[in-house]
Parts: sequence; structure tokens; C-alpha cells
Amino acid sequence: MPPVSQQPPTYSVELFPPKTPEGMEKLKREIAQLNSVSPGYFSVTYGAGGSTRERTFETVDWLRGHAIETAPHIACVGSARAEIREIVGRYREQGIRRLVALRGDLPSGMGGGTGGDFRYANELVSFIREEFGDTFKIEVAAYPEYHPQSGSPERDLANFKRKVEAGADAAITQYFYNPDAYFAFIESCDRVGVTLPIIPGIMPITNYTQLARFSDACGAEIPRWVRRRLEGYGDDVESLRDFGHEVVLNLCRRLIDGGAPGLHFYTMNQSGPTLRLWRDLALPLPA
Repeated sequence: MPPVSQQPPTYSVELFPPKTPEGMEKLKREIAQLNSVSPGYFSVTYGAGGSTRERTFETVDWLRGHAIETAPHIACVGSARAEIREIVGRYREQGIRRLVALRGDLPSGMGGGTGGDFRYANELVSFIREEFGDTFKIEVAAYPEYHPQSGSPERDLANFKRKVEAGADAAITQYFYNPDAYFAFIESCDRVGVTLPIIPGIMPITNYTQLARFSDACGAEIPRWVRRRLEGYGDDVESLRDFGHEVVLNLCRRLIDGGAPGLHFYTMNQSGPTLRLWRDLALPLPA
């Protein structure tokens, strides 16, 4: 197996902007807990068609106001070039130097058309490079089990390569629970000359119903034996979470031992499950 990365590992966390002032206050408490282990950065999601734009700005503003390294998501579908230029310029003025560039999902009601100047994430990456040069480190999405809308692994790999060639610096994967899928994807990338760091996305398991819904929507496979065990716990939340923790802990160990260039935790705005993994994995802590 080829080496995955020669760079120092990056361990980062992802948040989503809350919908209410009460949710924002709760998130601030969760951020304080997560920040106790000094992640490399906090990424902040951006809703379909910019539906959470103002809440994303609010969350990013708060993080930057507390000198926390931040990587806002930018989703381009449905957006005009002038709008993206304004958003990225705003982030540059805040001293942000890392972005997660995505196509994004169409908001409900938009049908099949994009309604904007961008169709794909590679176009967004190219635009940011044209307008802002090397100001930002740009991360893009990768799909070890391939994106459900791509039609085939080969087509998905070609799409990913276009994003890389447009100027991406690194990639973050959709979450998965089969490490072999990740390593097979890395080998496929290596065969087509794509060698940038591809950081596994890690989703803690805390709620089976929610996880099954997410996974069915995004095409992430939950191994059958894991599904069966999770289903068997029923309302025994504590046992389900303990089992889920062991599944994800073993996944992370396999990835780290195999040379993955870091881990990106999808926290779902809950610090506890990610911090438990962080500590059991003995990931770096502040001196």
C-alpha cells in the first residue's frame, strides 16, 4: 500500500450552525469542551443553497472572535459568482485561511436546475483560486464508497480528480465504517496520480435511527453486523453508545495505523463522543 501522507496528521472537528439563540449558547459550551484538546481547526457547515448562511456567519464570527482556527464550508450550487466573491472576501478580511469547498445540495423546491453560476465543486475551487490565489488552503469532499449521484466509482473518481486539478490542497471524506473502503479509495487515487492528503471523516455512533437515516441519504454503508447489533439494543442507549464507541474507536485505530493523514470528526454539535474517542486514541493534547 502506498504511503497516504508525509504531512503531520491533522485532527479536526465539524460543527453545524444552530437554529436558535438557545442552540447557539449550547454550542458555545460544546465548543469550549472541544477546544480543550486544541483541534487543528473547527469547520462550520453551510446549508443547502445557502439556507444557513447568516447562522454560518454568526458561528464563524464567534469562533474567530475567540481566536479559534476556523474553516467555513462554502457550497456553490445556486450561488452567483458575485455572491461567492463577497463571502470569500469577507472570510479573508477575518483572517481565515482555510475553506471547505463543496457543490452542496439543492434546497427543496429548486428542482433539477442549479439557479446559479456553478454546477460542480471543481468550478468553485477554480473560481476561488482565480480570485484569491493561494490565500486559502482549500479542502474538498471525497467519497470512499462513491457519491450516490455519481453513478459509478469510476465516474466519482474522475469528478474527484477534477476538484484536485482545480487547486484543492486536501480532501475530507464522507464518513464510513469500513476501513478497507478508504484504503481501496486511496489506492485508486494513487493509480490516477492523485496524491493529496485525504482525511477520513469520522461519525461517532450515538443514535441508530438518526445514523440510519443519514446513511441512507448519503450512501454511507453501515456494515450489516453493526446494523444488527445496533438494532438489538433497542432503548438501551448506554449499551448502544458503548458499542458504537468501540466500533468507531477500532476504525480510527485501523486508519491511523494504516497511515491516514489525520481524522475529521463530525461532532453533531456534541463534544462528549468525540472527546471520548480523542482521549482513547491518545491523540495530541495541549502541552
